[in-house]
Amino acid sequence: MSHTNTQSMTAYAQAAINTELGELSCELRSVNHRYLEIAPRMPEELRRHEGILRETITSKLSRGRVDVFIRLKESESSSLEPNDEAAKNLNALLQQMRTAVPEMSAIRAIDVLRWPGVLQAKKIDPNMIKANLLEVLDKALLGMKDARATEGGKMAELIQQRLESMKEVITAVEGFLPEIVEGYRARLDEKLADIKEQLDPSRLEQEMVIFLQKTDVAEELDRLNVHIEEVSAVLAKPEPAGRRLDFLMQELNREANTLGSKAHDPRLTKASVDLKVLIEQMREQVQNIE
Repeated sequence: MSHTNTQSMTAYAQAAINTELGELSCELRSVNHRYLEIAPRMPEELRRHEGILRETITSKLSRGRVDVFIRLKESESSSLEPNDEAAKNLNALLQQMRTAVPEMSAIRAIDVLRWPGVLQAKKIDPNMIKANLLEVLDKALLGMKDARATEGGKMAELIQQRLESMKEVITAVEGFLPEIVEGYRARLDEKLADIKEQLDPSRLEQEMVIFLQKTDVAEELDRLNVHIEEVSAVLAKPEPAGRRLDFLMQELNREANTLGSKAHDPRLTKASVDLKVLIEQMREQVQNIE
């Protein structure tokens, strides 16, 4: 049975692309959280696109705290461009200087570039910046989804192993349960042997039925089996399963506690403890499932 649909909320991913402005990178870190909480950190020149960034992440993830780090490593050559008007004005000025001072030495290109105003910040189309941001974000999210699925698959396998162990405990209880019930009845008969003659037979049978109902755990075992099957079914579904699984862990724990409260036999007490240990191990995994 495959559990690749299960997604962990704990994961890490990063991506980078080259743009006209320089290297644009995106780093994503996510941890478990009751809801989806997005915490972006990005350069001010990209802040105007924070809304579309949040929308994109929300469309891909449903739960977890996601820290988003957007970084732009600008290269000097990619962030500057010539100012044609300033270059023309400088050239005209140099021509005048050569006319006035013919013996003036030729000016080097590097000196021209250093002249104030000849180089200016490159004008970048905001739509292109937005497209670059979405491209690197999509790449990082793809890596994040893969990482979540890989970790989620491991969690699902661990949970499935605990479910199988729970089934073994329940099967063992079902095996010795008739013996326990018969022992309850025999001990009750023995205790009442001396006073049976003094009690109304119908009242005696009624008291015995009440006692056996209080000590019968067949319903708890049935409900445990139902919840175990439901957990397996939820793990196999494509949609986020964390909240449903958390609820099922509570239900499993409730039945295991009830089993323990009815235990008048060391074997039942041990079975209840074993079940609660397995449920707690599953709950630790469920806390990280999306």
